[in-house]
Amino acid sequence: EVRLVESGGGLVQAGGSLRLSCAASGFAFDEYAIGWFRQAPGKEREGVSCIGSSDGSTDYGKSVKGRFTISSDNARNTVSLQMNSLKPEDTAVYFCAKKIWAECGTGFFYYEYDYWGQGTQVTVSA
Repeated sequence: EVRLVESGGGLVQAGGSLRLSCAASGFAFDEYAIGWFRQAPGKEREGVSCIGSSDGSTDYGKSVKGRFTISSDNARNTVSLQMNSLKPEDTAVYFCAKKIWAECGTGFFYYEYDYWGQGTQVTVSA
């Protein structure tokens, strides 16, 4: 059974940092890219970041580039998202998801991800 479990969300003041983790199981972790998405109330799901399994290449959404860093620990089947310089507009539920292939490519398309975690809430106060 494929499982993705996010952790690390919480409440933080603007300018602060959080580190999210995504623990994956039930599939060959080193054969698929992992992405992070977020969804705020009343808004569409937004691609945040992706890390490829074949070459470790990364991709970031425009709104988080330069502030967020994605990394992968293949030994622990875990992907982390370090979020710095957080802004109130970063407030959302953050999801990790397994992509259907190894590379991130360009752009974030939810239909390219076949398994999703339950999400973790990130709230950034002004």
